[in-house]
Amino acid sequence: MPDPAKAAHYIELLDDARCSENWDAVPELVRKVRKHAPNRACLTLTAENEAIIAKGSVKTTSVDQPSAATAIVGLEASTELPKLLAAIENEHSFPEDKFQAKVCVGWVHWVLREYSLALERLPKNFDQEYPLFEDFEGLSEWTKVCALKSAYLRANSLARDGQREGALKAFESALPSLAGVWTTQNARQQLRYWAELFLTEYCMLVGQAIRDKEKSLSDPYCLACFRTWSKYWSSTKGAPLAGGYGFRGSVPRRQVWSEYYYVLSEILQQDLPYPTGHAPVNNEASARNQLRTELKKVEIIYQGLLFTETKFPRADEERPEVEEFVRRVMQNWTILNGRGWREQDLGAGGRESLSHGVLDTLNGAAAKTYHSTPVLRHLFTVHLARAEFDEAFMAFGSYLALIKKGRARVLKTGHAEPALDDDATMLETISSAIAAYCRYGGRDAAEKARSLAIELEELVKEISEARPSLEDGMPLRGRVPAHTFAIVWQAMGLAYAQWARMTYDSEARTHIQDKAITCLRKALSPDFGRAADVRTIFALGVLLAEQRRLSIAIELVKTALLADKAVEDDQALRNGPYWRERSLIPLWHLLALLLSARQEYVMAARACEGAIEQFKDPLVLFGARALNGAYRSDHLNEAGVQEEKAVGDGLVDEMDDYEKENILEIKMTQLAILELVEGPAVAVNASTELLTLYPRLFGDAEPKLERTEPPKTAATLRSLRGSVFGGRSAQTRQSVATEKMATIPSRPQTTQTEHSVATTAPTIQVTQNGDPRSSRRSMRSASVKGRGERASLRKRNSGSRPRAMSSGGDSVQQFNVAEGDNFFAPFDAIQLPQYFSFASKRTESSGLVTLQHSNSYTSSGSSESKNEELSGIAVKEVESFAKLLPYVQFSQEHIKRRRKAILVGVWLVIAGFYRRAGLLDDAQKACAEAQKIVQGLEADFPSDGPQSLSIRQAGWGEKKSVEELMADVLAEKGHLSVARERPYQARADFESALTRYPGHAGAIVGLSNILMDIYSEKLLPPPVVPPLEGESPPPIASKSKLDKFPALPSQPLGLAATKPRVERMSSSSSLSSSSSESQQQQSEKYWELPPPHKARSLPLLDRLAARDRAYMLLSGLTKLGSGWNDSEAWFALARAYEEGDQPEKAKDALWWCVELEDARGARAWSCVGVGGYVL
Repeated sequence: MPDPAKAAHYIELLDDARCSENWDAVPELVRKVRKHAPNRACLTLTAENEAIIAKGSVKTTSVDQPSAATAIVGLEASTELPKLLAAIENEHSFPEDKFQAKVCVGWVHWVLREYSLALERLPKNFDQEYPLFEDFEGLSEWTKVCALKSAYLRANSLARDGQREGALKAFESALPSLAGVWTTQNARQQLRYWAELFLTEYCMLVGQAIRDKEKSLSDPYCLACFRTWSKYWSSTKGAPLAGGYGFRGSVPRRQVWSEYYYVLSEILQQDLPYPTGHAPVNNEASARNQLRTELKKVEIIYQGLLFTETKFPRADEERPEVEEFVRRVMQNWTILNGRGWREQDLGAGGRESLSHGVLDTLNGAAAKTYHSTPVLRHLFTVHLARAEFDEAFMAFGSYLALIKKGRARVLKTGHAEPALDDDATMLETISSAIAAYCRYGGRDAAEKARSLAIELEELVKEISEARPSLEDGMPLRGRVPAHTFAIVWQAMGLAYAQWARMTYDSEARTHIQDKAITCLRKALSPDFGRAADVRTIFALGVLLAEQRRLSIAIELVKTALLADKAVEDDQALRNGPYWRERSLIPLWHLLALLLSARQEYVMAARACEGAIEQFKDPLVLFGARALNGAYRSDHLNEAGVQEEKAVGDGLVDEMDDYEKENILEIKMTQLAILELVEGPAVAVNASTELLTLYPRLFGDAEPKLERTEPPKTAATLRSLRGSVFGGRSAQTRQSVATEKMATIPSRPQTTQTEHSVATTAPTIQVTQNGDPRSSRRSMRSASVKGRGERASLRKRNSGSRPRAMSSGGDSVQQFNVAEGDNFFAPFDAIQLPQYFSFASKRTESSGLVTLQHSNSYTSSGSSESKNEELSGIAVKEVESFAKLLPYVQFSQEHIKRRRKAILVGVWLVIAGFYRRAGLLDDAQKACAEAQKIVQGLEADFPSDGPQSLSIRQAGWGEKKSVEELMADVLAEKGHLSVARERPYQARADFESALTRYPGHAGAIVGLSNILMDIYSEKLLPPPVVPPLEGESPPPIASKSKLDKFPALPSQPLGLAATKPRVERMSSSSSLSSSSSESQQQQSEKYWELPPPHKARSLPLLDRLAARDRAYMLLSGLTKLGSGWNDSEAWFALARAYEEGDQPEKAKDALWWCVELEDARGARAWSCVGVGGYVL
């Protein structure tokens, strides 16, 4: 007799048996259900067929041909199909039974590989066919399993039939209705089996479609399957599934995570919108935060599975999956660590946490691979980005050793090694190491870069040979892209340029520079078929400027600034917004110095403006905080700028310190040009802008940084607004410039210049053995406006700087402007915080177009010579820096030290302005501020820091060592003492500076001048006994006793003496004067030392020692990279030669000094690009 209670019980047991894969109990339970529930024939037939198929599938595990065995099982189940179809037709009471039966019929056809019949029999959609089931959660577990099975079988049948798009649609349509399955906490075997089968197939199919470009990553639901897989993975009460294989014949579970990671990586690298479909709920503020969080989660899971399931290989084994994962991780890290992603986009820890996690990944990968060169290469890159230079170059050394040995094995055995980097990657990695050595290291690093450049040159020669490869018969050069050779030549040029600056071999310096220029010219060759690199153009321009080839350097830089922008989609993502404008800032600065060297001061000032004006809106660069600070210039106040007009940070808040320092250096150059044009008094007023700009760029390095208004004196009657912000009219500025140029001499007046015609610049002429190069010094085009003649030697000693080009009245013509043109401020007054502006003329177009239409700075030199110099160089398009160096993130301690060093430089520049303006007390205060900062650096210097940190030597990436900074301060104090006419105090300051830093150029020149003044007795010793109060100092001792001896020279050769020199005694006069006493007695009397209280001059031995020491210091300085082109050092050395009675050497030194001065910019070339050739 049927028993409803027992029927319900057995039906429940039957569902439990099927859900738990207890197929052996199914036949008995079917019999009992038929006995107590004869009306459930559809259910019992379905259960019988499911058991047959399931048990048959399990048996096929040990069969050699599982597909054939599965087909046999399908044939066995197919015999029951007519009964099952009839039961489906007759079933009207139990829709779940009917649904399960339809799925079973489709399953049978699928097993028989009758995919078209399976598609006909399977339910189209659970929600559409059975709308009565409003609550999916209320269904039995086996019905949920059948729904999953139906969706999977339909999609799989479409995929096997070649309809991948239809299969994807089938998966997508079934996903919403099955949403409750993935989060079921107590799911049993069959539900998990079909759920994992469904999601695995779906994810792999989506991944393949994305790889084949058949599915768009812009679809907001492109990650739906992977996010569902993630939910399913973590649904087992917080205990994630183990790795391995989810079911027989499937892919490893980590492969699904691999596809998930691949899709997320593609979204990141293509900078696509963050897909929101089925997105996990989190508290991240922005889409980039969410993408970074999801990517990190997937990376951790996949990395754990991969490293757990991968064993360390034998020497002949490879681990391609590990290396592919590392490659993908590094691609993502390159984007996340680039300038396109801000610190706040990376979440907690920022770049520091990001790079630390990548290092852990690389170290784990190194433990799963055997001598993998890609892993070592990536370790070098990431350590470099973390400013761990010692570890980075240790990894590079290991990489280079493995590469050399691997290449030797390949050449010997003829078998390729997949784990060995190819030639192109090897060359780029060596180039990266050279660039890192040159940018962040000192002399030792430059020497290592030179050694690498020599090795690189040999490798290029070897690879360039048409020697066939042993594997594919292709020449080695064919496997190296052309742009790689451009990068290689650039790196070699940078290495040689840096070594030319650092080497002690002064005779080889020119040869090394020429070699560097040759390499950089090759890097710009059109044969490589790529856009010109800004780094190459910059380094070549600086080298040409240092070699005084101004015309070609200006032409090169101008061409680069006017070149088209290279079309590269990933530049903004890798280098940040406005990447082209930011990369061109050093070129604008270089152009300004080049123009100032040609005395094109107005155009040079416009170049300074152009560096900032290229950003169009100043708020783009400085942001709203530029207007919200405590300082507001008169120009902004008069224009009525409202502080509420813009909100947000500017580009400077995303720049690194090197970029910020470039902007600050441009401002210093602008003030130096202002000083040359209008005198130090105006520059003093404008120097306030430096103290305003510094905290905007770097923040307040010193909490009590005061931005006080400079004192107004009789020499500084003009307002700051009029001299800097361009607020005055052109006529007013013209008259002031004329007055300035008429009153400020180009060099100190001498006997010759006092009697020279005011309108004629003094010249140096050599009538015999003349230098043929001297003819070009006086050849300047006087017809072009904005130009002036430079035919005079400007004496720039350490205590003063020139304020104008010549003392002649004709020099005023160089500041004339075309009629109808007006001077302009570089930006609209209502927008720009006036960090950058200069009195110059404005046209309708931008500053770049103004430069394009101006030919003043290219007037000298024939076009043929310029074309010859530029031959073989292609600068049609300009791209940003090649991907040689990563974005380096220094420690906070390093950043703090470097910013303080920059602030010391700012204070010393201001002190120089004050000193040259005659405001000596204010200059002393500025020096005191700088000294206070350096003393703080000394006190805070870590005594137990790494070995690379030294107070006497600048570490990796350091601007200057602490001792060199203190030497800068002491040297400036020495110049200040010279201005105060306290030579002995100045000597003590210079001596202290050299004690701190023996190679300090300014201190050496200043001290040498004092020593030679002592030798020539221009500077007499102070009295031993100081005079009493009210008593006049003792008179200078008469030199009548010394008149019979040769007088010591006191003025350099070529400059008129202030007093006539005493002629040397001839032999006849010596004999006539010896009638009273012998020459020996004269000498003994001469060498006799008087008592100290009676001495009125130093003993001759002391004076000779002073002269010889000055010669030794200057001779050493002019051989160093820091002094070989220092005109002040050569001028002092010429005087030392003359004092030593070597007129020919003095003449050569003076001619060299003239040549240096003829091509000297407003500031040293080293201030461009923050002191190096590498941007």
